[in-house]
Amino acid sequence: MRIEMHHVQLKTMALAVALAATALSACARPPETGSSQVVATSGADTPTTDSPATGTKMVPMVVHKSAYCGCCEAWVDHMRKAGFAVEARNVDNINAIKQEVGVPFGKGSCHTAQVGGYFIEGHVPAADVRRLLAENPDAKGLVLPGMPKGSPGMESPDGTSDAYTVELVAIDGSTTPFAQH
Repeated sequence: MRIEMHHVQLKTMALAVALAATALSACARPPETGSSQVVATSGADTPTTDSPATGTKMVPMVVHKSAYCGCCEAWVDHMRKAGFAVEARNVDNINAIKQEVGVPFGKGSCHTAQVGGYFIEGHVPAADVRRLLAENPDAKGLVLPGMPKGSPGMESPDGTSDAYTVELVAIDGSTTPFAQH
């Protein structure tokens, strides 16, 4: 009886791990096209383009994502509405991009952006990206691990959200809190 119970527990744990992996990889299905060229400029020298709609300066951003990820598209829309000139690139292997730009292990999400010489990992609010570019710290970028409910692109229909912390990634890969939401 005890062996049977242990077997059931192992199957339950394996199922839980498989479900978690499926949920986290939902945004990483094979895309239709593959491009992973990295673009970077320094924060203070970030080139801008004029917005045809408003005449204001738009900051260029490249977002690496899966072609099949709806929450990534919602985050891209959030960034465009905030005045970023976003080029969305569907990639075959988002993990290769994360490694190339230096996203720390365990701090990943479903998409990786590059703007002003920094990387932006996950559903980071546009205001935090603007603050990063304005302050121009000696750092690699910002991370918002996972996919917190209520973060840009992860809004829930009933308006509820979880508290979350955007972290600044130092040159050595360590992280410190950057913004609380």
